[in-house]
Amino acid sequence: MNRRPTFFQYLLGVVICQGAGIAGSFFTIAEISTWYASLAKPSWQPPNWLFGPVWTTLYTLMGIVGVRIWAMTTPGDALRRLFGAQLLLNALWTPIFFGAHNLLGALIMILALDLVVVGLLSTLWRQDRISFWLLVPYMAWILFATCLNAVILTLNL
Repeated sequence: MNRRPTFFQYLLGVVICQGAGIAGSFFTIAEISTWYASLAKPSWQPPNWLFGPVWTTLYTLMGIVGVRIWAMTTPGDALRRLFGAQLLLNALWTPIFFGAHNLLGALIMILALDLVVVGLLSTLWRQDRISFWLLVPYMAWILFATCLNAVILTLNL
């Protein structure tokens, strides 16, 4: 890393990434007990209460990684662009799925997110193994979420 981030920079990175999650919750909260409850879902779907703690943890890890990327790169660097793209795609999935009730559009969005995160991880593997490992749980969860989105779409055609 070129610069060693401070505690406050890490805190800011976490707050920014948590903000993406909080913004999405505005689309989610009212829909969980209404529209989402009415959808057919697979038996292996986790309970609704699990999503909040999982996403809080993942956004925290993302914030740490974002600060590490910021510290080791310069403006316009591919890592910065990949990180920003994945955060944007992540933030867009929720209003598409929960806000617009567009299961197919959400699936397309999360597939794009999967590809960007694979690109981010492959670049991190070469440049910052700590950040790579911090994002592995995120990759695992979004792949699981992709499967869940696809099955929910199929069950509700």
